[in-house]
Amino acid sequence: MGLGSSYNLRVNTTHHSLSVKANRPALDASLVGSELQKAARALGFSQIGVTGVNLSEAEPGLQAWLAAGFHGSMNYMASHGLKRARPAQLVPGTLSVITVRMDYLPGNQALLSAETEGQALMRPAQGVVSVYARGRDYHKVLRSRLQQLQTRMAEILGPFGHRVFTDSAPVMEAELSVRSGQGWRGKNTLVLQRDAGSFFFLGELFVDLALPSTEPLSSHCGTCTACLDKCPTQAIVAPYQLDARRCISYLTIEHAGPIPEEFRPLIGNRIYGCDDCQWACPWNKYAKKSPLPDFNAREPLVAPQLADLLAWDETLFLKMTEGSAIRRIGHARWLRNVALAAGNALKAPAKLSDAEAARLRQSLKKWAEHPDPVVQEQVAWSLKI
Repeated sequence: MGLGSSYNLRVNTTHHSLSVKANRPALDASLVGSELQKAARALGFSQIGVTGVNLSEAEPGLQAWLAAGFHGSMNYMASHGLKRARPAQLVPGTLSVITVRMDYLPGNQALLSAETEGQALMRPAQGVVSVYARGRDYHKVLRSRLQQLQTRMAEILGPFGHRVFTDSAPVMEAELSVRSGQGWRGKNTLVLQRDAGSFFFLGELFVDLALPSTEPLSSHCGTCTACLDKCPTQAIVAPYQLDARRCISYLTIEHAGPIPEEFRPLIGNRIYGCDDCQWACPWNKYAKKSPLPDFNAREPLVAPQLADLLAWDETLFLKMTEGSAIRRIGHARWLRNVALAAGNALKAPAKLSDAEAARLRQSLKKWAEHPDPVVQEQVAWSLKI
């Protein structure tokens, strides 16, 4: 999911601390493993893993990434210090972390591939939304199902302390997933799985249970650099190093101000997120469609015309993005993104019909006096040919 495993951080708390039960009987590892897997599959999770809480080996890398400023304006990435790498400090009493992954490619898009998505990027009058955001907000889906998984575990084991995370709070999700055998860390920093690529969401359940860990997997990236080569803005500055300040997912979702002009032409018609490094990865030929209708793509977000999107006022924007991850960026930032894509289209007139160009210019002029100066500036840039 683009940067989903690193960003969209919002706290979701069920227990602020976990109280270890001193008299709890020893757990039957085989029973726990089989029952957990069974319950997870029934809830739509593709895989489940377990790891401990010692992430000390990951701390130097986290500190170096923050010191380099690669987190951009996402100050919350640094605000919790090393608690991000210390689960037992983040949630006192934590003994194990249960990790889950959930495939998210929409089941209702029959023709969905690197080829079809590449073709969409070549249609300048059309906007492209990252695949993960075309359906229901994954925070809602995973949070609910992780809570159901916890309930099922409590039926088997009795009450226990827990806290649910779905890309929320200062948690090193990718690191925990890799350590628990969900996959390996790709050169684009996402978690990769041989049988599922990288089009999946991650979630965690911190528990006060001492559970047996699942085995990590070896890396299978080899000498491949497809993700680095494909990144439009060269945000993957080296294998396993992402400078978020250059990443289109960061620029169109997390970044609140004007998008730097050096990146504007490179963004093309991407209006929310970017999947290029994922579609370039050879392992994603094994990516799985989600069986859950929650992740079915919504019609207005599949091949939308930019002029149609520019017709959305705030009321219509809120209606069309209800239950969607897109809603959280707000109407003004959405307009900034769509206006930027429209400007890129107008600056490539050979790819537009006269009617398409005229309609885009008229749609942009509607927002020329928008109260947000960022939108005003972007519209002016887009109309300047």
